[in-house]
Amino acid sequence: MHLGRFWRHVAMTPAHVRRAFPAATLDALQREIAALEKRHGGQVCFIVEGELHTAALWHDVTARDRARQLFAQQGVWNTENNNGILIYVLLAERRVEIVADRGLDRRVSPSDWERIVRQMEQLLGQARFEEAALAGIRGVSELLVAHFPPLGNGTNELSDRPLLI
Repeated sequence: MHLGRFWRHVAMTPAHVRRAFPAATLDALQREIAALEKRHGGQVCFIVEGELHTAALWHDVTARDRARQLFAQQGVWNTENNNGILIYVLLAERRVEIVADRGLDRRVSPSDWERIVRQMEQLLGQARFEEAALAGIRGVSELLVAHFPPLGNGTNELSDRPLLI
C-alpha cells in the first residue's frame, strides 16, 4: 500500500464530499442528466465516492476496479439496449473513470473516453467540482446522441440523481 495514497483517503471526510458536491450541485447534475437523456437513448449514472476503505487500499483496488464494481452493483450494465454509462469520481484522488456498457463501448474510441476523463480531472484538480461533473455528463451525452438516438418510449431505466458514497 502506498502511504501517500492511504493518507489522502484517510483525510477525505464526508464533510469534504458534501462541500465539493452540495445538494444544489446534485440538483443541477440531476437536471442536466434528465434534460440530456431526452436527446439520446442512453442511460447515464453519476457516482462520487469520497474515499476507499483501508481494506481496498491494502489490496491496491484502483479507481477503475472500483468503478467496475459499482457499474455492476448499480445495474448500469443491465439496460435494455446495453447503453448504460457510469461516470465515477474518486474524490480523494481526483480520479475519474468512465465505464460504458458493451453496446456503447464498442462504438466509441478509447481516445474519446480519455478526452472526457482528462477534462474532468483537470477541473477537479482546480476544485471546480460542478464544472467537472457537468463537462463529463455533457461529454458522454454527446457520444450517446451520436450513437443512440432517442427512443420513442422515453423509459428512464437508471436514476438521474447522482449518488454520493
